[in-house]
Amino acid sequence: MKGAGSKNAWALFLMMLVGVVLGGFIGILAAKVPWLGWLSYGQSFGLENPIILDLGLLVLTFGLNIKITIAGIIGVIISVIIYRFL
Repeated sequence: MKGAGSKNAWALFLMMLVGVVLGGFIGILAAKVPWLGWLSYGQSFGLENPIILDLGLLVLTFGLNIKITIAGIIGVIISVIIYRFL
């Protein structure tokens, strides 16, 4: 049984996901501003070409590409801080 002060892990995950998305969006916008361009600096990794599984009747395509930027990391940190104070 959860205590009265325990927090929901799914809510934290959702807040972190929102932080990554908003941080990435801010990073894309900041890339156009010369003095904020450092926010869009990051690394991208994943599958360059998706994996295609053709079963004849059904075709499945698997792919994953993740881009981590400075703005995304800042977004996650801010979302965790907001979550702790809520």
